[in-house]
Amino acid sequence: MAKKIVLKITGMHCTSCAMNIDGDLEDYINGVKSAKTNYAKQECEVELEEEVMIEQIITQIKETGYQAQVKSE
Repeated sequence: MAKKIVLKITGMHCTSCAMNIDGDLEDYINGVKSAKTNYAKQECEVELEEEVMIEQIITQIKETGYQAQVKSE
């Protein structure tokens, strides 16, 4: 069963930043079904499988060059 989390993202400067986050999460984190980052809202909604650790997602976003924290689950 999938669940969704919303992350507050800081450090984005344009819509390309949002696309980078989406691509990296979907490509590098097994269990991420989809990632939809909204530059205007500075948020990322992630749909994931239960076994994915939220810390993995936050770490990947940091490795991409941005900061993230859980806004809601």
